[in-house]
Amino acid sequence: MQYTTLGRTGVTVSRICLGTMNFGHYVNEADSHEIMNRALELGINFFDTANVYGGSKGRGTTETYIGNWLADDPSRRDRIVLATKVYGKTADEGLNIRGLSAYHIRKAVEASLKRLRTDHIDLYQMHHIDRTTPFEEIWQAMEQLVREGKVLYVGSSNFAGWHIVQANESARRRNFIGIVSEQSLYHLGNRAIEAELLPACEAYGVGVIPWSPIGGGLLGGALQKLKEGRRAQDRIVSEVEKKRPQVEAYEALCRDIGARPADVALAWMLKNPAITAPIAGPRTIEQLEQNAQAADLELADDVMTRLDEIWPGPGGPAPECYAW
Repeated sequence: MQYTTLGRTGVTVSRICLGTMNFGHYVNEADSHEIMNRALELGINFFDTANVYGGSKGRGTTETYIGNWLADDPSRRDRIVLATKVYGKTADEGLNIRGLSAYHIRKAVEASLKRLRTDHIDLYQMHHIDRTTPFEEIWQAMEQLVREGKVLYVGSSNFAGWHIVQANESARRRNFIGIVSEQSLYHLGNRAIEAELLPACEAYGVGVIPWSPIGGGLLGGALQKLKEGRRAQDRIVSEVEKKRPQVEAYEALCRDIGARPADVALAWMLKNPAITAPIAGPRTIEQLEQNAQAADLELADDVMTRLDEIWPGPGGPAPECYAW
């Protein structure tokens, strides 16, 4: 496994991040524990979750699975960098059950700590921009959690580039470290963040942690799976049909270089110095092992050029991507 630092911090994380959104939804607790065990064996030390993950079993289920796994062997806690999120709806009814108000942050972090069975969260991420809460209030709440030792670093997710600037300039005025990472949708088939978000993150030393790096399955050998009659979500079938020429060209390229499509998608991303660690969300140990191997795949310059031709980005950073 390869490692890097998380944004402008000094903490070391693996170049593959274990995403746990499937735990409690597609993966039961016993299998979730086995996947986490194998992740440690593979050298993956960066674990990501959220307080709203858990599928049909209810919000917080995923954090509970992780907490039980940590309690089974307390030494595991010091071997991982644990990230979770706040923002989403945490109850079906009531006021102040979502968002980034100081009131909700305080309640949400205590609930996450209890489910995770730990005394601190290494990376506490704002799961979405909250347009109704000023950053002065958000930072006041986060600073208090840092002082209490309940949170070490603060990250964001699903922010726009100007939100990164706004948040970190607000934090700078308070002499606070601010946002150190951003978790965003990014893959070969969706490169929109290259225009504004990636340049903003690079300028502020914010590590980027892409979610859905394989495009929800679009870049994971979707055509071959459909030919073999393997199950595919309706959404993926629709995406394949919309982008069939690109998917066909992409899978042909992967065959030419003798690499799995999912590995190529991850390896392409890891070539970008702005990327800290794509999030792999395996349902099986086999998928996890394949994802981990992608970090060792080196793509030649001509392959990178062909990938740009098949899956073009916005044309560079703004404003050059849309103006002279």
